[in-house]
Amino acid sequence: MSPRSPFPRSTVLGYPRIGPRRELKRALESYWGGRSTRADLERVGAELRERTWRRLAELGLDGLPSNTFSLYDQVLDTAVLLGAVPERYRDAADPYMAMARGTEGLAPLRMTKWFDTNYHYIVPEIGPGTTFALDASKPLDEVRQARALGFETRPVVVGPVTFLLLGSALDRLDDVLGCYEELLSALAAEGVAWVQFDEPALVGDRTPEELAAVRTAYERLGAAEQRPGLFVAAYFGDLGAALPVLAGTPVEAVGIDLVRGGLPAADLRGKTVVAGVVSGRDVWRTPPGRALAALGSVRAADVVVSTSCSLQHVPYSVADEPDLEAGLRGRLAFAEEKVVEVVALAEALVHRPGDLDRPDGVPGREPAAEVRPVAVRERAPYAVRAAAQAGHLRLPALPTTTIGSFPQTGELRAARAAVTSGTLSQADYERRVETEIERAIRTQERLGLDVLVHGEPERNDMVQYFAEHLDGFAVTRNGWVQSYGSRCTRPPILHGDVARPGPITVRWASYAQSLTARPVKGMLTGPVTIVAWSFVRDDLPLRDVVLQVADAVGEEVRDLEAAGLSIIQVDEPALRELLPLRRAAQADYLEWAVAAYRRATSGAGERTQIHTHLCYSDADQILAAIDGLDADVTTIESARSGARILGAVAAFGRGLGPGVYDIHSPRVPSADEVEELLRRTVRALPAERVWVNPDCGLKTRTYEEVEASLANVVTATRRLRAELRS
Repeated sequence: MSPRSPFPRSTVLGYPRIGPRRELKRALESYWGGRSTRADLERVGAELRERTWRRLAELGLDGLPSNTFSLYDQVLDTAVLLGAVPERYRDAADPYMAMARGTEGLAPLRMTKWFDTNYHYIVPEIGPGTTFALDASKPLDEVRQARALGFETRPVVVGPVTFLLLGSALDRLDDVLGCYEELLSALAAEGVAWVQFDEPALVGDRTPEELAAVRTAYERLGAAEQRPGLFVAAYFGDLGAALPVLAGTPVEAVGIDLVRGGLPAADLRGKTVVAGVVSGRDVWRTPPGRALAALGSVRAADVVVSTSCSLQHVPYSVADEPDLEAGLRGRLAFAEEKVVEVVALAEALVHRPGDLDRPDGVPGREPAAEVRPVAVRERAPYAVRAAAQAGHLRLPALPTTTIGSFPQTGELRAARAAVTSGTLSQADYERRVETEIERAIRTQERLGLDVLVHGEPERNDMVQYFAEHLDGFAVTRNGWVQSYGSRCTRPPILHGDVARPGPITVRWASYAQSLTARPVKGMLTGPVTIVAWSFVRDDLPLRDVVLQVADAVGEEVRDLEAAGLSIIQVDEPALRELLPLRRAAQADYLEWAVAAYRRATSGAGERTQIHTHLCYSDADQILAAIDGLDADVTTIESARSGARILGAVAAFGRGLGPGVYDIHSPRVPSADEVEELLRRTVRALPAERVWVNPDCGLKTRTYEEVEASLANVVTATRRLRAELRS
């Protein structure tokens, strides 16, 4: 089969979809809040898609993708495309949103991290009884919308192998391939020339059986009589053993990540290679000489210039950041600038091969400082610390706490914006923060929680707040990136050597502790997470960058302890996220990541209880490393994932709080529901080591939801305590 047209000379694998000013976030939250209709939400989506296609065409991009837009998540979209909607959601008013967020009487599907990124996807639920049935309306509607605007597009769909591996259901391959064949036929009937199947799972370690599934899938799809050209895109690493398998199938084009992966050893002269030489994961300009050299080294029938992965992982445009220092701006490229780079590289590859030898022309930077040697003091054994902390803190059995943040109210966000604009004085803003801290403390006391938090009203984000107070970071004004659904973050830019000019959190934690006799946790973000959720300098090994941040966090730990805080939580939700996709590199990463955490926390005394927190990242896969952090208490997501982690924690030797309340859904769990999760926990762990807490921070919820949910958590805990006492 021959495609209707050659593959375009330049393309991207995807593009940001939240809108330059987070238009999708506002439309989603308006719809969820009942202030607009589903039709209103769809209208905003259509406007954002049109804006994207027009802008990509203006920038000179040849190959425009479609079906990369999503109202919530592309994996959830694929489940709907294939009819993999569990029966219990089908009668919901909006089954799609019910699967994503749940309803008052219906828990949502599980959510976890998309490979080694901070993007969260909805995990497909596929069982022996799942019946697949194609609903191609979304990709077809987007093709038609683009065509009406004058643009031909390439639909993008999560590929069958990755989709089934994410749903732990590769045994259903034969069943699901029928839907993919129907999709190909429908796209061909619509006049679509190319379709893109995303298969990032292929860059991980794959078994012979899984590689055989790759061969089966693409030989069968390639044999379809009526179909577009097949483009299989794999990214986030090297294809390894999967590349010759793909090369041996009838697919016409293969996408290769040449930023995180190496040049392919396989001979691909019978294929089009879509070469990802512009990074979709960082914000640094692409050295043109290096990129063109890589393009010239690919042995293929045809070479197309592309991004290494979708650009959904970077902000829209450096042009939206006038506050950044000029020297730094000159080294940056966000989504728009990366498209310009792709177009320029494609032009040079075809028309100016002499550019292969030109200097890279990317502005330089100051040499990096060496990581200072630090004497890491080993803390006393856990049993010694536990006894000292029990005598000092005098907490009840099954102590209750929350993870850190409390709801960020509209008034608080407005006050923060007013300070930035100069219409509210810093002193008035700080008084409002103190008022909000007192509200959080009094709420927790009234509800009966045992270990309190100050609620973090002074923080815009758990990483950005620290970046604003550390040397070596820059923060953006509009550099938003989607994390999941309507949740967006502004990753800081870590561009220089990191140092802490002075205390960051001590004032607010001390003020909160002064309001109550109950222990208040000092709240810090760990070094791995600060680095993982930033755009990180590329001139220093990641390990060295993390150790620099660990030293700054360690200084803050010591200052909090000196200020009288008896519990200090140093969160590392990104510990699992940065785990390399290939097993061969994992042990080295975990060794230095754990060492960095201990470097940050080793200065704490025996009576100071160190907590850590992890969420939504399949942490059960790295429990040995989590144990190695040597934190006294670990709180960990469990409720959203159906308490699956409890099957792996029997050997965990410290305090552990598997979450009993999914904070990413607006539903309020009943006391009976919480009690059942607690009972499952104390069957898996000794009760004296069990803590009771939500899955994650409460920032995204309302006070009404939080108070009702936490009241049920406390009620359930008291019931079980009474039973344990008797």
